[in-house]
Amino acid sequence: MTPILSPNTQAILLLTAPLIAGRTGSESELLTPGEYKKLARHLRDLQKQPADLVSTEAAELLQQCQPVIETERLKRLLGRGFLLSQVIERWQARAIWVVSRADAEYPRRLKARLREDAPAVIYGCGDITLLDSGGLAVVGSRHVDDTLVSYTMSIGSLAARSHRTIVSGGAKGIDQAAMRGALESGGIVCGVLADSLEKTSMNREHRNLLLEGQMVLISPYDPNAGFNVGNAMQRNKLIYALADASLIVSSDLKKGGTWAGAVEQLDKLRLVPVYVRSTGESQVGLEALKAKGALPWPNPQDKDEFMAALEVTNSQAQVVAEVEQSLFSAEPSKPLTTEIQVIAVPESTTELGGNLTMSPANQVETTLADNPVPIATADLDSNKVAPADELFAVVRELVKTILLVAKDDAEVAEALNVSKAQATAWLKRLKEDGVIEKKGKLYIKQSDLFG
Repeated sequence: MTPILSPNTQAILLLTAPLIAGRTGSESELLTPGEYKKLARHLRDLQKQPADLVSTEAAELLQQCQPVIETERLKRLLGRGFLLSQVIERWQARAIWVVSRADAEYPRRLKARLREDAPAVIYGCGDITLLDSGGLAVVGSRHVDDTLVSYTMSIGSLAARSHRTIVSGGAKGIDQAAMRGALESGGIVCGVLADSLEKTSMNREHRNLLLEGQMVLISPYDPNAGFNVGNAMQRNKLIYALADASLIVSSDLKKGGTWAGAVEQLDKLRLVPVYVRSTGESQVGLEALKAKGALPWPNPQDKDEFMAALEVTNSQAQVVAEVEQSLFSAEPSKPLTTEIQVIAVPESTTELGGNLTMSPANQVETTLADNPVPIATADLDSNKVAPADELFAVVRELVKTILLVAKDDAEVAEALNVSKAQATAWLKRLKEDGVIEKKGKLYIKQSDLFG
């Protein structure tokens, strides 16, 4: 299944993508992730969408965006319609698809877990539905010996026999060993690439696997982007966010992408349990990660043991799972989900100096990632718990973990990955309920309540 390039996605590409197939030197003007985040919030406040920026009535909206992004800069970026049409042709010829956060096809795990920090655009090749299949994330160093390669391939093979996906970064060494082990045993893999998506997807070895639905490759970066250390670091969170659990096979101490990604997961994101290899020669990096809270890999030998390892969740990951359940389950999610009809966009944007051909209008699903959390929601059935109250109950449990160490409202907001205003509202309610107390600027848990 290849998603149709929606009007919203095309507008976001004009604003943020280098459109490498038709370089014109305008790359320096591209909106950074931070700038696009501000613009997206501004459009939301105006009850508008990115596609509205290239509609026939865009002139007034562009002026309304001046406080966030200079109007003339927006016009120059949005005027690259011809270049976009060229690069879209190239992508389509290579079966590369593109989805944005505004699309219903966007991986729900990324949207729910990373929210506004989820990439505005994802490029990919292969079956997009595999991205929500969960599984085991396996990462590690690029330079490892044959023993670790063989060990990692056996993990991939066991995942395949257990009918679970392997998620990894596609880099040489541990990443490729895990993926190869799964593929050779008939399993499914999800590769989150930091560079060269187009080249990798055109590789003869990968082509049949992609076409047959055994592999999906994605990247938050242009399909022709070269390797960049910063990009490699940033994509780490996507690997963890797509999985149910993670295994670090090898890691240097306090350096390298594997270490940085694992520490970010353990100290900040806490989306999934982090395991470290527990057999063979010990590594100082792995021991340091254990000291930060990583779990020893239980070395499962069969399907049941492997599945049990993936089902063990730490307290933070459990809360995240419950939030996802409230966001995406059939009934409770309805009050938290708004369907917005995309306005049909004309075939050209000549007013902005472009010639952009748009696909038919479609339905776009906007979730909690793009909307503020309602503080209260009425429910006609008094026997049912309102979705907002259900979500608050989840937040209450998460705060128990977060406030094991005293924090101010900004630190709580960062830990919850929400706005400071939202965190403050929740903290105020918890304080009124006697769940927490405030000393100066810091909030702490009530020891008599939490033990």
